[in-house]
Amino acid sequence: MNVVVVESPAKAKTINKYLGPGYTVLASFGHVRDLPAKDGSVLPDQDFEMLWEVDGASTKRMKDIADAVKSSDGLFLATDPDREGEAISWHVLDLLKKKKVIGDKPVKRVVFNAITKKAVLDAMANPRDIDGPLVDAYLARRALDYLVGFNLSPVLWRKLPGARSAGRVQSVALRLVCDRESEIERFISEEYWNISALLKTPRGDDFEARLVSVDGKRIQRNTVTNGDEAARLKDLLDGANYVVDTIEAKPVKRHPAPPFTTSTLQQAASSKLGFSASRTMQVAQRLYEGIDIGGETVGLITYMRTDGVQMAPEAIDAARAAIADQFGNRYLPEKARQYTAKAKNAQEAHEAVRPTDFNRTPDMVRRFLDADQLRLYDLIWKRGIASQMASAEIERTTAEILADRNGEKAGLRAVGSVIRFDGFIAAYVDQKEEGEAADDEEDGRLPEINAREKLAKQKINATQHFTEPPPRYSEATLIKKMEELGIGRPSTYAATLATLRDRDYVTIDKRKLIPQAKGRLVTAFLESFFTRYVEYDFTADLEEKLDKISAGELNWKDVLREFWTNFFAQIEDTKELRVTNVLDALNEALAPLVFPKREDGSDPRICQVCGTGNLSLKLGKYGAFVGCSNYPDCNFTRQLSSENGAEADAALSETKTLGKDPSTDEDITLRSGRFGPYVQRGDGKEAKRSSLPKGWKPDDVDFEKALSLLSLPRDVGTHPESGKMITAGLGRYGPFILHDGSYANVDSIEDVFTIGLNRAVTVLAEKKSKGPSGRGTPAALKELGDHPDGGAMTVRDGRYGPYVNWGKVNATLPKGKDPQTVTVEEALALIVERASKGGGKAAAAKKAPAKTAASKSAKTADGGETKPKAKAAAKPKAAAKPKAKAASKTKKS
Repeated sequence: MNVVVVESPAKAKTINKYLGPGYTVLASFGHVRDLPAKDGSVLPDQDFEMLWEVDGASTKRMKDIADAVKSSDGLFLATDPDREGEAISWHVLDLLKKKKVIGDKPVKRVVFNAITKKAVLDAMANPRDIDGPLVDAYLARRALDYLVGFNLSPVLWRKLPGARSAGRVQSVALRLVCDRESEIERFISEEYWNISALLKTPRGDDFEARLVSVDGKRIQRNTVTNGDEAARLKDLLDGANYVVDTIEAKPVKRHPAPPFTTSTLQQAASSKLGFSASRTMQVAQRLYEGIDIGGETVGLITYMRTDGVQMAPEAIDAARAAIADQFGNRYLPEKARQYTAKAKNAQEAHEAVRPTDFNRTPDMVRRFLDADQLRLYDLIWKRGIASQMASAEIERTTAEILADRNGEKAGLRAVGSVIRFDGFIAAYVDQKEEGEAADDEEDGRLPEINAREKLAKQKINATQHFTEPPPRYSEATLIKKMEELGIGRPSTYAATLATLRDRDYVTIDKRKLIPQAKGRLVTAFLESFFTRYVEYDFTADLEEKLDKISAGELNWKDVLREFWTNFFAQIEDTKELRVTNVLDALNEALAPLVFPKREDGSDPRICQVCGTGNLSLKLGKYGAFVGCSNYPDCNFTRQLSSENGAEADAALSETKTLGKDPSTDEDITLRSGRFGPYVQRGDGKEAKRSSLPKGWKPDDVDFEKALSLLSLPRDVGTHPESGKMITAGLGRYGPFILHDGSYANVDSIEDVFTIGLNRAVTVLAEKKSKGPSGRGTPAALKELGDHPDGGAMTVRDGRYGPYVNWGKVNATLPKGKDPQTVTVEEALALIVERASKGGGKAAAAKKAPAKTAASKSAKTADGGETKPKAKAAAKPKAAAKPKAKAASKTKKS
């Protein structure tokens, strides 16, 4: 009997069926050990010794594997075919050697790119040893990410309160987003005019031609910059005669794109399906690991973490056969297409992402997949099949037209395209992101036009336009840019973007990445004091060195030594850095954000309240804000926000008196504070204050609204059953009513002011009927089956979002996780993590499996490639100091 180790139980179950009774297939549930998230896990002064830690759940898993290996004939390590998979195999083998269960048993590494019977059996027939250089590259990457994160983040905590973390890849990706925002802020829009003529052929067909020259001088987009010049040219064309100078029809071929890599899959899924990068990887993971197709579990796509663009020869043959069968021989090129990756530092070791069987069309598997799985599989199948199809044949026609008014000459051009043969377009067409150039065939078709024939003028159009700033990045375009620059690797993109969102460094609005003030502060700080480590070229060069390590061309510890020497010196230099130095640098780097232009043209750095103080960034307990240098004599403050900076200065440049409270005769005022605008009654410490509710603008707040806010909480009336008062108010979680210590939410702030006794009693009764939580036991969004220790596991929708429920244990789903995609393995891991923090069947829950195959798309906080552990890592101490050597009580595994 041989033991085979894979990552996930889903893969284990499928592969066990393929291999038969002579094999025992066990799951490691991802990584079995990791660097503890605390100071001292990597020791530069001890030749970069790395102190690994195995959590409780992984200890149990490794015991099961060790017990099986002890009585086995041999061990096959069959983890994923990438650097992370190689690392997991290395960790498993290292732990088994320490347990002294290997002895002289043969140990082999097998890799397969798809979970199909043929792929698995072929891999088992062609084993190899663990790839040492690939493991070295993993160790180097893991050590680098750790050293940057656990030395740079404490500097941020000390010098920039409110900052969360920094990372080797994360910070550079954030810089891309922030640099684009700075471009947009600096952009000055310019006026330009387009001049065109609507002309008619002798056959009565209309078409439009654009002005391209006047008296031999080229007219480009920004040539005509004012209305007067546009009017002059319009007048010229209005009085001109038109004749066709030349007409040229030119055949053009458009070739298909290669099959998907990780990054192009994420880009296409974002553009076409609206998926986030992490959502794409979650769904792809499920398609890779296997779907039950009529009683047989089979992987539908190849491994989805790759930057290779080529397909295996047998896959190309299968694709060509499917093209001939489903589209016809006209769509089959004479020779198979071969592709080469264009991305910087791309590795060709893996196949592109493709269907495992091109005969398994989307329609054939439709009934076995959920909606998102079908949409993504459809995308992968179409892109894969299109990559081997014939080119599209397009006829591009260009008509050059002469305009003449009494010797004044102008040139116009009309361009049209028509698809003569659709080729691969019959299967797949890319969708362009905002800011990307359109394709030639989108010009439209021209009517019949002949050389030297006269044309009749119908109308001259002069249209005014203004240049626009570059668009903000979407997840798709940011991934594309990172790949072009060589920043990060296929397995890191989704995790890097998720980290930026989770740290509140960026938000997503209408699929665009918008840097938040916190993110821009971090980027400005790093650019000012750690310039080298957020440079695009430096990060890409480091990635190239890591690739050379994996190829056996560089020693991994030499790369670490070179990096650490300079990085540690930079960390040491910041110890003498004063907060005033930091603020001065940030004021200059973020001037458009901190000091937005004012409509009246006054100096944005002068306080509009006192008129003499200088505005500047200030650092508080909860982050940065803008304050006046005349504090405490001048109390002006406002939030640091790219959205409301100028508005806050304009609307609340000084305290606004709205009136006097009729009961107390105290002034009611509208003010601006570091947490936003608020109303206040009276002065001093005893003054009553209330922040403006969400959606209320300072300009809209009058005396009545302010008085209403300050009157809260409001007595609604006594409850008819208890005789106790019901009150309505505005709290941290929004508007509410309160009765006898029990809260119930109401729909809007307006309800707080208007709700009557009858409605309040009804709302309270409805909440009571739902149980103490106010929600009762929500209906299950998804049934997951029974827990190994008994009891049903379900996914439910709670007040704070969806969660996994098992008995009394409720485990919140990660941010952005689709409840319908939660697997049993993911649920077990979440239950273990929640139980380890206390609550519910904790003791029993700790027996549950702790890792999940589907969550392997999660990476380190930095966007590195470490696969997740179910047990939460220890929170790093805020006081941790950057040092070359640190004491550690971590038990070495």
